Amino acid sequence: MTLTLGSSPAATEWFQRATLLRREQLGRLAALGVLVNGISRLVHMLQCERGASNVWLCSQGKLYAPECKASRGLVDENLTALQAMLKAQFPVTGSGVCERIACALLSLETLPLLRDGIDTQSITAPQAMDHYCRMLRHLLSIVPQLNDSIDDPQIAGRFVALYSLMQGKELVGQERALGAIGFTQGFFTDETRQRLVDRIDGQQACFEIFLSHSHAEVQNTFAQSCQPDRETEQLRRVACTRQPAADDGNTALNWFALQTSRLEHLRTLEEMVIADLMVAVEDAIQASGKATMGGEEHDDPLALFPDKPLLQLVRQQAREIDQLSRQLASLRDTLEERKTIDKAKSVLMTHQSMSEEQAWTALRKMAMDKNQRMVDIARALLTVKNLWQLTPKE
Repeated sequence: MTLTLGSSPAATEWFQRATLLRREQLGRLAALGVLVNGISRLVHMLQCERGASNVWLCSQGKLYAPECKASRGLVDENLTALQAMLKAQFPVTGSGVCERIACALLSLETLPLLRDGIDTQSITAPQAMDHYCRMLRHLLSIVPQLNDSIDDPQIAGRFVALYSLMQGKELVGQERALGAIGFTQGFFTDETRQRLVDRIDGQQACFEIFLSHSHAEVQNTFAQSCQPDRETEQLRRVACTRQPAADDGNTALNWFALQTSRLEHLRTLEEMVIADLMVAVEDAIQASGKATMGGEEHDDPLALFPDKPLLQLVRQQAREIDQLSRQLASLRDTLEERKTIDKAKSVLMTHQSMSEEQAWTALRKMAMDKNQRMVDIARALLTVKNLWQLTPKE
């Protein structure tokens, strides 16, 4: 005797509801993809402006004046475009996303003041770099918050890959800026060397996550175009182990050109990854539109997965989503740790009349002396700050 499933009005209604919700979710994600692309373009131009400004400041205005002017124009152009996108009322859900967008816009409002300080050379290159890094950190922090509603493991995986690539690229930009400062000045302090090592190690970790969620074509492109070449590795060793020779800034310009070329390749790859993500979302939208409600296609759910039992499939998908969630949580934890360190720096700057760089150095020294992570020292400082009876210096 053969039993055939009939068509239930209740089941059909739930199939229709599921399809509608899925299409709405994917539609929001498609719109947010445009926002992510706008953020990535602005981030890239800010990275260019940061690098050119560092060389200009360290050379006392002798180098990269045209590059500074050009990069500022491109930043302003992309900032205007991003602001227009945000005014278009993107389907942003959740207070967390809104708060991060607000923080990014608030940080970007300081850009004219930062540029004035650079033009008058009233701030140092390290100070300018920290200001640019703060703006970029706020912009990048928006991206991982956008994926909270993604329940498709493959699309979530692509989102993890994209964010990891963007984070790694920013660390490459910071490495370029730090190296430009040292090579232009003709010396590297121990602190600058440590910061360089931290950026090199950090970008490697980000790129490993990125590659683990990327297909073969993207992996090959990264291997062929986005890895540091031999000359860059040689200059890295000079920066991290000994002082460079005085050569009127030639090594600085060579370093900057090599790292800029790498960043441009990473930007091209970033555009490819964003495009692939949007294609995947569009394919999912089309697939959801073709799904039928009820009938034979729903008679046997295993027909879509002939080689896997349903229970095994469910468990596998649950593991994949859980793994992706842990990775995203780890990335968000990193952002939260940076916010904690920034708050601790603010306490030291307010109560001890320290500059931002001095506060960073103080926190790092305390962490090294106590053999603890800097974020743990920062948390401890914030916990007991009301008991320290700190008073501003005369």
